[in-house]
Amino acid sequence: WLVVDERLAAYRNEKAQLVAGHGDRVFMADGATVDAQAETCRRIEAWLVANHPAALKMPVPDLGPAPLQRAAAMCAEDLVLMRRESDGWHLAAASLCFPSSWRLAGKFGKVMEAVHAPVPGFSGGTRNAMLVNRIFDNLAPGAAVLRGNWSIYGDDILHHPDPHAGERGADPATAAIEDLYLREERQTLTRLPESGDILFTILVSVSPLPDLGETAAGRARAGALAAQIRAMSIEELAYKGMATRR
Repeated sequence: WLVVDERLAAYRNEKAQLVAGHGDRVFMADGATVDAQAETCRRIEAWLVANHPAALKMPVPDLGPAPLQRAAAMCAEDLVLMRRESDGWHLAAASLCFPSSWRLAGKFGKVMEAVHAPVPGFSGGTRNAMLVNRIFDNLAPGAAVLRGNWSIYGDDILHHPDPHAGERGADPATAAIEDLYLREERQTLTRLPESGDILFTILVSVSPLPDLGETAAGRARAGALAAQIRAMSIEELAYKGMATRR
């Protein structure tokens, strides 16, 4: 379900630093989600005890008193709670330290179609938006669904609310390949059995783009990545900051 590896201590430490400097930007929660937050915290702690008990023997930072903050302190992933209301699924709570070009304050409380509005083909009324809602509505309690996402960035900074070509790194539209990074998101969706809310976990991994050429497996991934880029529409390329440089 979650990933526990050599990055855990560094990710925990960076979360603590971000909370100290940007606490109101990296955590927001509807007060009505306290029970679901507590359910999330219990679920993550129980999973770590059963699968990676050493992770809880390492120092766990204090990210705040809310149960979702305590849950996020135990793992490398960001945590988002989605809640079903009469008009659809809303972003109801989140500990989001490592966003990929979006800001929590701009999406908090919004229905999923509004959250996905910048994504080509996923705005309200589209077939993709209806499919996502159907997946959420039909998700069985307890079973995690896995999906991935990727982008090309000009730096390896984890906390990245700014666009792909921010002020802190190279511009992917013009930079040499050697200066670019592959930013990947390993995402899981789990319906919480008690609250019925959906827990969305996001693990960000950033690696130099040229590293893909160092192994046969990496080169195969590079080929798959290139095929996706070639197949993208101009709108999709623009969303990923690559419209001028397919």
